[in-house]
Amino acid sequence: MQVKDIITILDLKVFGGSQGLDREITGGYASDLLSDVMGHAEEGKIWITLQTHKNVIAIASLKELAAVILVKGAEPEADMLAQAEEEGIPVLGTGDQAFETTGKLFNLLSR
Repeated sequence: MQVKDIITILDLKVFGGSQGLDREITGGYASDLLSDVMGHAEEGKIWITLQTHKNVIAIASLKELAAVILVKGAEPEADMLAQAEEEGIPVLGTGDQAFETTGKLFNLLSR
C-alpha cells in the first residue's frame, strides 16, 4: 500500500511533502520520543506523533520513513514543512488521537 492510498481511506490532510505520496508503507510506528524513533523505527513505516518541529523530518529522513502523521489536530511548524518539502516526506494530519490512528492504520495494513 502506498501513502496516497491511506490518505483517502483514513481521511488525512496533506500538509506537505506531496512528492513522496507514492512511497510504499511497510507498517507504522507510534512515539513522541525522537530518540525512540531513531533507535527503533524501520524503513518504510509511517510515524504517528504529535511532534511538529523540523527534527521530526530529520529523523524520518534518516530512518527512510514513508510519512509522518500528526495527531490531535496538530499542525506542522513552518520549518517542518520546509524540511518535508526538501526531503520529499509527506506530513499528514488527523484530528484523531494517536491511539485511534494507530488502530486504524494497523487494521488497514493487516488486511
